[in-house]
Amino acid sequence: MEPREPKIQAKSWNHEIEKSIMLKWEQDDAYHFAINEKPAFVIDTPPPYPSGKPWHIGAAAHYAQIDMIARAARMSGKNVLFPIGIDRNGLPVEIYTEKKYKVRMRQMDRQKFLDLCKGALDDLEAEMLQIMKNMGISGDFKQYYRTDSDDYRALTQSTFIELWKRGLVYLANRPNNYCPDCGTTIADAEIIYDDLPTKLVHMKFKVAGTDDNIIIASTRPELLFACQAVIVNPEDERYLDYQGKTVVLPLFGREVQVRIHHSAKPEFGSGALMVCSYGDQNDVQVFRELGLKEIVALSENGVTTEAAGPYAGLRVNQARTKVIEDLKAANLIEKEESIQHRTPLCERSKTPIEIIPLHDYYVKQIDYVQQLRELAMKLNFHPEMHRQILLNWLDSIAIDWPVSRRRYYGTEIPIWYCNACKAPSLPEPGKYYRPWKEKPPFEKCAKCGGTEFTGEDRTFDTWMDSSISPLYVTKFGKDQKLFDYAYPAAVRPQAKDIIRTWLHYTMLRCVQLTGKMPWTDAWVMGYGVDEKGEKMSKSKGNVIDPFPVIQQYGADTFRFWSASETNLGYDFRCSEQRIAGSQKFMSKLWNVGRFLSSFDIVTARPDRLEPTDQWILAELDNLVQECKKGYEEYNFFVPANAVRDFTWNLFAAHYIEMVKGRAYDDRPGHGSALYTLHKCFSTLLLLLAPLTPFIAEELWKMYSGQSVHSQAMPAQLGADAEMRKLTKAVTDFNSLVWNKKKETISKETGKPLSLKDPIDMPVPDELAPFTSDLATMHNLAKK
Repeated sequence: MEPREPKIQAKSWNHEIEKSIMLKWEQDDAYHFAINEKPAFVIDTPPPYPSGKPWHIGAAAHYAQIDMIARAARMSGKNVLFPIGIDRNGLPVEIYTEKKYKVRMRQMDRQKFLDLCKGALDDLEAEMLQIMKNMGISGDFKQYYRTDSDDYRALTQSTFIELWKRGLVYLANRPNNYCPDCGTTIADAEIIYDDLPTKLVHMKFKVAGTDDNIIIASTRPELLFACQAVIVNPEDERYLDYQGKTVVLPLFGREVQVRIHHSAKPEFGSGALMVCSYGDQNDVQVFRELGLKEIVALSENGVTTEAAGPYAGLRVNQARTKVIEDLKAANLIEKEESIQHRTPLCERSKTPIEIIPLHDYYVKQIDYVQQLRELAMKLNFHPEMHRQILLNWLDSIAIDWPVSRRRYYGTEIPIWYCNACKAPSLPEPGKYYRPWKEKPPFEKCAKCGGTEFTGEDRTFDTWMDSSISPLYVTKFGKDQKLFDYAYPAAVRPQAKDIIRTWLHYTMLRCVQLTGKMPWTDAWVMGYGVDEKGEKMSKSKGNVIDPFPVIQQYGADTFRFWSASETNLGYDFRCSEQRIAGSQKFMSKLWNVGRFLSSFDIVTARPDRLEPTDQWILAELDNLVQECKKGYEEYNFFVPANAVRDFTWNLFAAHYIEMVKGRAYDDRPGHGSALYTLHKCFSTLLLLLAPLTPFIAEELWKMYSGQSVHSQAMPAQLGADAEMRKLTKAVTDFNSLVWNKKKETISKETGKPLSLKDPIDMPVPDELAPFTSDLATMHNLAKK
């Protein structure tokens, strides 16, 4: 029987079709969310930050996989809320705006600067949203949110006011991490460390009343004027005679005492350390433990204070250079060493941080560490290995969370101060307040009755906004019915580098405000690196812009690359060549679908299935089980590679070739072949739908007028698993025949036999049930 004309006319997959499919989804409002009888499945989608072009291809791959979570959940019977947000608060946009418009934030009108920031964000945001849409992201774009909207910022402020009322917020003057470049406080979680070259300066401290010197080694000689003690280890025998004595600070002539403290390491430098306010966190700890009086060494502008005497008003590096010059001139340096020093850096500006005493607002977190640790053990991590990052962070927390920042583009701290008694006054929650430019919503100070107020001009740490994302998307405080239905969320997808910030702070805030964890699962992705395994950066010139890549190869190719290349939680390599390689599978899938569209669709299972059909259905059952496990674990590497291997290496290469004869000819087993061919292919489309939604949608038209994405995930058929034991024998025999034909020279043509030429080869006994199909497939000589 001659094959009929395929119903699918196009000879190859054209990714331009994706645009029309996407348009239809938008017109049908296919992913609208509303309360119904299905269980809610809320994704706490990370709102990407539009900090500059291009958008990182690793981030785009990340969001493609978040969409796979959403699509798989819908097909598993869940009512999916897949919110789309844009994170627009914080330092990066301020830096971007200053560079773009060549302005300085603190040297211009605040409102004008905020307007420039907003305009810059709008441009970047538009491209980011378009990339997301082009990737086939099935999120709620009609109601996408911005973290700098009045509505979002009002919630941030409302939650702060609630924590204030509960006594979980306080103001304190403490030594705090400070970035001179950013001009603001930063939390411990925003600090990174790097080994940087520096000088270890060995300085001579004269022992008071003697001619002896103690050598003090320090990387911070510029802080000599803020030194309040010298410490030695109590077990360091070199300094037993000096304990309790006083030494004279070189250049400054002031005397300080030699104290004992366990933090002095005998093996570091000379073993004797000066303790200043503040060279590092150890200085902070020693000041507290020894009750030392603080000397403010640096101002909020990052320059030395008047306490530095002749070195006042200098930047840190300037002061260091001048102090070293003067020490050398006075013969007060024994030696200098070049060392690699582990230096704390601001995560954003990459400049060394300073520790200066500042008045800041703190949210209590130390009191919650034990509770959060217990809850962290109940949180399902995908993959499990990233749980340890959170546990290590919780174990390291030593101070409460400083949440006030000296920046402009962020959510304002909603406080006004009475001019008479200086008492802070907070408004009622529910509105967005800007105290730096608005009058308070009250007339009198509750404490003294004063009527004049000054508004707070600081903003919140941006994590104060980001940490309420699951509350915002579930309408906390606005729609109790929706909140009760949708909270807690199902899953938090995110990158591993912000576990200690976004994951931790969200847990902290949501537990404080709701008494519950914000989600049941955390899905953590690795980094996208270049093809050599190196981190992508604009300075290296190895950043790949996802926008033209998706335009050239299509969303499904990009998505399938993302799924098949990325084993959950591990770093993955990005290259255009690898992405282009995924196009081959799209072509293979289309060719198989087009071929099968030439046959009648049989959906009713025949009373009798032929052995070859039973065999492939057993393999299909195993595939369904394997993919189900991968989808449940949010590990799309599993279904992507399993479906590709099944399609390419079993279904197309072996099974289709074995049953072509029965599929074409109306003879015994014809219905069994057609049923099995379409059962396998329709199942493949269902398994692929979350990964490659466009091609699955287009090919599904041969089976139904409904969207493939409205179907349920396939269930196992209950096939005889014993048949899978024959798989290797089947593939080995077929390969043996193909190779034998290549090796056999035809007497008629003088060339190797074609695959259609007859050949005399016996079918192995274990494959006897398949003899008829194998004989037809290979044109085996009949006995």
